[in-house]
Amino acid sequence: MKKYLVEFIGTFFLIFTIGCTVIAPGAGAMAPLAIGASLMVMIFAGGHVSGGHFNPAVSLAARIRGKLSHADLIPYWLSQFAAAAVAAWVVHFIKLPGSASAASAFPIGWKAALLVEFLFTFALAWVVLNTATAKGTAGNSFYGLAIGMTVMTGAYAVGGISGGAFNPAVAVGATIMGLNTWANLWVFLVGNFAGGAAAALTYKLVNGDE
Repeated sequence: MKKYLVEFIGTFFLIFTIGCTVIAPGAGAMAPLAIGASLMVMIFAGGHVSGGHFNPAVSLAARIRGKLSHADLIPYWLSQFAAAAVAAWVVHFIKLPGSASAASAFPIGWKAALLVEFLFTFALAWVVLNTATAKGTAGNSFYGLAIGMTVMTGAYAVGGISGGAFNPAVAVGATIMGLNTWANLWVFLVGNFAGGAAAALTYKLVNGDE
């Protein structure tokens, strides 16, 4: 139960930070830095308890990698998606109504959005697996920073193409907050889960079963 609570707390603060920094007045160009930092500190705070996933796609990658039990996968997902809904509600409570504006279409199309969501979710899960689960990096003190910086990098690089979720829970939370449309949600779900799974399979190809 402690693991699920930690996953809820970390996911909540990640998505709460996204809402507060992206929705006007927000943090402007500094938003990706704040979002990456929020993920970093939550991973450092809770990684020793739950693994610090805070992302259903990362949990899927950890399951394929063998670092999350089959019995824990669904409870992790439930905790993460519940946190997304609660965070979105809190953001709505403290932000002025109508301050969020959802784009009805991706700037250069759904194919580009799907591709970048896949690529940076792959990158995120790849970094998680290699810094937080690999024998070669066991006991390191940098994994939280590496993971947070990956999200920050992705947000700066492709946020203008897809919105930069790289996380199905973030996608759901952003949609509830009005930053995305429900019709576009599938792009994130497909791209993020596929990216996480591909990263785990690639990790096993490179590193074997360790």
